[in-house]
Amino acid sequence: MLAIAAAILVTGSTTSVLATSQETQAQLQAEAKVTQAAAEKTALAKVPNGKIRSGELEREHGKLVWSFDISSPHSKNITEVQVDAKTGKVAAVEIETPKNQAKEKAADKEEKK
Repeated sequence: MLAIAAAILVTGSTTSVLATSQETQAQLQAEAKVTQAAAEKTALAKVPNGKIRSGELEREHGKLVWSFDISSPHSKNITEVQVDAKTGKVAAVEIETPKNQAKEKAADKEEKK
């Protein structure tokens, strides 16, 4: 984080932040032992008849995880399933209501600013 701030101060732009974010994603990919396809299969096993709406590789609470938002038929709730990207085991399962989803979307929007 300090390196990002220093890059902004030195260059005076956010271009360095974007390059750092891409580099970080590449580093995460290199660190992952479990493929996205394998993680998706594991996540979908937790949500019968579910459909993956989005997925990403991220570090959550110090753990490298594949995180998937999965919708279920006949429900407006989204099930977020996190699969450990090193072991392939389910790390967390959380049900998000439409209200929770709206809050998360707003928070993500603010974070990107």
